[in-house]
Amino acid sequence: MAIQWFPGHMTKARREFAESIGVNDLIIEVLDARMPRASENPIVTELRGQKPCLKVLTKSDLADPEITKKWLRYFETERAEVSKRYPEGNVRAVALRTDKPNEAKKLVPELAKKLAPHRVGPGKAVRAVVAGIPNVGKSTLINTLMGRKVTKVADKPAVTKSRQHVTLENGMTLWDNPGIMWPNLTDTGGSIRLALGGAIPDSAIEYENVALFAAKYFLEHYPQLIVARYKLEAPPETAHALLEEIGRRRGGLRPGGVIDLHKAADVLIHEFRAGTIGRISLEEP
Repeated sequence: MAIQWFPGHMTKARREFAESIGVNDLIIEVLDARMPRASENPIVTELRGQKPCLKVLTKSDLADPEITKKWLRYFETERAEVSKRYPEGNVRAVALRTDKPNEAKKLVPELAKKLAPHRVGPGKAVRAVVAGIPNVGKSTLINTLMGRKVTKVADKPAVTKSRQHVTLENGMTLWDNPGIMWPNLTDTGGSIRLALGGAIPDSAIEYENVALFAAKYFLEHYPQLIVARYKLEAPPETAHALLEEIGRRRGGLRPGGVIDLHKAADVLIHEFRAGTIGRISLEEP
């Protein structure tokens, strides 16, 4: 399932992002901790070159903690490899929880200073450009670092439409660019993961297909969470059977006993996004 979704403003966003890289000391790339690889943007990697990068894994309180640890180790290994090739091209990674804002306010500036050690002293505060795909948590991170709401946040992609510039209490400056999504999501697995996580508008996805992917993955990797959440005696044998069970138990029965699979798909997708099923990661390094 190749998803086509590339709002017109993103062509401008790509150009502005390239311009921002040149005048900033590092890139803060915001990733979804539940799917760090799928939520990585090849445009950011392409344009970044040797620029230092801090990878921030947001929503880690929704992700499988053991898999998040694997991702952090993976990025640290990548940092070591990058450092061998480009002494100035370090990569660091940190996982942040949405329910612990003080961790972000402490860790992000600390790691940013380590990535830009030349920016010390009066008038030399660290300058960073914040990048990431839509709805990954960029604006939430900036608001957290500022300690107040300075950018618009919504539970849907493509809310930020233009560049915004803010200065933190410690003098560090942040450029917030609109979320950049590449034009053709040809990676079927990656695109479905992004759709499941909410990085693509619901109007652009086929709910039942995404939910069937989710149901199959959850049954394979997190069967006990599914059994507990939907009060089942045992995990269903197939993804379709799981959607039918959810439909029966969550008001998805039509007249004549026909199961509304779209209703069941809606329940499964949104309960995953909210974390009510449990802490789930959609991919490993």
